[in-house]
Amino acid sequence: MPRRALGARLWEKPAEFNEDGTLRKRSVWVIRDGKANVVTGVPVLPELADRNRGAAEPALADYLTKKHNPARDEDRALGEILVTDVLAVYGEDVAPKHARPEKTAARLLQLGAWWEGKTVAEVNGKSVRAYGAARKKSAWKSAKKPKPGEAVTGKGPRMITDAGVRRELEDLQAALNYYLREGHMRAVVKIPLPDKSPSKERFLERDEAARLLRTMLHMPEMQTRHRGSDKGKVVATSKRPARHLARFLLVGIYTGTRAAAICSAGFVPAEGRGWVDLKRGVFHRRKVGAAETKKRQPPVKLPARLLAHIRRWAATPRKDGSMPEFVVEFRGKPVGEVNKGFASVVAAAGLGPDVTPHTCRHTCATWLMQSGVDLWQAAAYLGMTVQMLEKVYGHHRPDFQEAAAGALDKAGRRATETLDIEDAFTRRAA
Repeated sequence: MPRRALGARLWEKPAEFNEDGTLRKRSVWVIRDGKANVVTGVPVLPELADRNRGAAEPALADYLTKKHNPARDEDRALGEILVTDVLAVYGEDVAPKHARPEKTAARLLQLGAWWEGKTVAEVNGKSVRAYGAARKKSAWKSAKKPKPGEAVTGKGPRMITDAGVRRELEDLQAALNYYLREGHMRAVVKIPLPDKSPSKERFLERDEAARLLRTMLHMPEMQTRHRGSDKGKVVATSKRPARHLARFLLVGIYTGTRAAAICSAGFVPAEGRGWVDLKRGVFHRRKVGAAETKKRQPPVKLPARLLAHIRRWAATPRKDGSMPEFVVEFRGKPVGEVNKGFASVVAAAGLGPDVTPHTCRHTCATWLMQSGVDLWQAAAYLGMTVQMLEKVYGHHRPDFQEAAAGALDKAGRRATETLDIEDAFTRRAA
């Protein structure tokens, strides 16, 4: 019985050497498809966790797009439909409309690499579990070895978790649902997803937030000397490369806004980004022209002290004399993501890897609850339902189960104070 063709895939073409041992051709990533080999021109870099495969994957995606036009025949049996067809149709029709289409495209590419050659009829509990097991042996593409002088953010590369597998499989489920709604297949396919991760409750105490802020403002850039008496040594420079993260931290903690909305926020309204109304002190978090999604992003009233900071940032020219356009900028450009820089600063501040950019949102919600802010006001401020706020953060309220505990305590029930949003951030924690 002939062996099943593997389909187009990336392959490490070994380096070639001359007879004297000198390098003639370096190792590169090549697209292998049957007998055809297509050179991508992307070198293999052993020092990276993924050996630079991520840089070659766009070439593979482009090759597959040109080679394979996804089938859109109607009412087909599951055994006739390739999973890659389903993903391709979803990638063409739906993914570009997502808030972060490049992230969706990357997940679809990962799915397509594993499900290549398999039909929708083969999507079942056994194959889904096999996919999860294979993915959890892989490191994130962003994982890399730290450079000399850089803070070590972990003992090893960050590996794919059950949460990451679940997120990718949710995309596969969405693609199958879309393919069904469009009338291209006959039956419903339900994917057994891994269990949801427990809600994260990590928040910053006020002294931790202050320590993190100081580190962002004062952490120096480390550089290796290449000449002079200090050649080869890693020394601190006068540059402070993490100061833009201090802006991110302040906005995140004092508004509870998600990372992507903070990074894209500008000082004037423009298509495809949120903006801060400096006159009225309102942060319009949802991108101009974007539809409302389940990730609620209502406008938020800025606390007075944060608004004063943002007005100062907007009035401070860049080094070249031009005026800033975005709330958070790095070298005069908007910041796409802060994950790597944030992790480095967290490690330098002596905090654990459980502190992530999303911890800022948890911190805001927790501080609001600890200050006794009305549930409806806090939920509207954060852009979440009252039920979710009470379920995840309700135990931080000063009156949490107080009546029940008071019934067993002769001291009786202690009167609690209800604060406004502004008071929750201006008064010090008890």
